[in-house]
Amino acid sequence: MFASGVTSVSVRTHTLLICFALVLITFGRGSELRVRVRLADGQITEEVLEADVEKDSITLEFKQGDGTLITFVADFKQDVKIFRALVLGELERGQSQYQTLCFISHLGHNEIIPSESMARLRQKNPHAIRLAEERRGLEQLAMGVAVNVSRVAQLSGHIQDMCSEAREALYTREADAQHWQDRGVEGSVFELLPQGSEVTPLPTCRSTSDPWQACTCSYSLRLEWYPCLLKYCRSRDTTGRASPYKCGIKSCSKGYSFTYYVPHKQLCLWDEET
Repeated sequence: MFASGVTSVSVRTHTLLICFALVLITFGRGSELRVRVRLADGQITEEVLEADVEKDSITLEFKQGDGTLITFVADFKQDVKIFRALVLGELERGQSQYQTLCFISHLGHNEIIPSESMARLRQKNPHAIRLAEERRGLEQLAMGVAVNVSRVAQLSGHIQDMCSEAREALYTREADAQHWQDRGVEGSVFELLPQGSEVTPLPTCRSTSDPWQACTCSYSLRLEWYPCLLKYCRSRDTTGRASPYKCGIKSCSKGYSFTYYVPHKQLCLWDEET
């Protein structure tokens, strides 16, 4: 069970439509939530969720079974969501120690609960292993645009902090790039990536054996547990009139599959035929 507290000390969380109380109290700059979840491969990991009310953002971070560190940020002020993957390199195949991938997209309404609500969550059973109540489908995102890391402050201040090492691996969708340009972001922030032609389309990295062939890479990840919606209950006042109030959360799991251009397959060794 979750319940609200009166301090902003470290907190832990729960999974299925669980009741919690939201009260009007003053919080500090942020709060932290730690959740034990089961990954798709059966391994247990610990998710760390941080809510920063001042910056109006939520950060979710966890390590996958293969050692990849996944970080997700929802920036509500700028309506931007950021995915970062620190993928361990294959040193015996000439890769560096790790590879940084960053994907950014427009943050839609009601994708995740607000930062203020997240900061109020408390967990009574921190040792339980959580499974999301709703397992949402896999979202396919064609990331056909490169983003200039040195100019991303126009989009979100979080991107520079998270993706400074992903200078040539920061991607977004064409539709998102157009959306931001329509709202005043300079076009020089974005660069359309090669996509081949109708006659000679780019091969997928999965289908080519040449490590130096340009190709279309695919990378998938899943956020196994996050509070996606607020639950509302109804009470009645002294006159008998119904009044809604926030009384719980709904937890979700959602997968994302990103496809994007790489100048050579060496940057996409995980995407191979098995």
